[in-house]
Amino acid sequence: MENIEIRELLPEDAEKMIEYLKKIGGETDNLTFGKEGLPVTIEQEREFLQQSHSSRQSVQYGAWKCGEIVGHCNLSGFPRRMSHRAEMSLAIIKSQWNKGIGSMLMEKLIEYARQNDIEIIQLEVRSDNENAIHVYEKYGFRRIGTIPAYFKIGNAYYDFEMMYLDLRQQ
Repeated sequence: MENIEIRELLPEDAEKMIEYLKKIGGETDNLTFGKEGLPVTIEQEREFLQQSHSSRQSVQYGAWKCGEIVGHCNLSGFPRRMSHRAEMSLAIIKSQWNKGIGSMLMEKLIEYARQNDIEIIQLEVRSDNENAIHVYEKYGFRRIGTIPAYFKIGNAYYDFEMMYLDLRQQ
């Protein structure tokens, strides 16, 4: 992979992360937000990244190329009796799709999960996002159900697949 660095996102990356979120939001309808990005300030993003960094059950990774974030993924752990589980998300800038960055990020997340007693990773993905589903299945994720009408964009509804990876079985 040409000049891609995968590393944990830290509070000092907050401004770059907000720029990245606005960019990816405008490139695809697979995310929960559009080109406006997420409604957070730089300070709120710093705090979020600090909380993730301080938690054993959560982590944020960025894929960096030429000083810019071109992809990211995260694990968000659950509390108490669900502390063996985490939810994940992954997104890549459109110009970098199909270049192996998603696989690099997946490998990093799975490694982190194994090292931090996360046994089950779950996610939701748009049912028609076959490229993403292919990457998840490549790493052992299984479809376990469909959520009808999960997104509504304009007047159109989109179903989502629920998927999970059970690391106890690997």
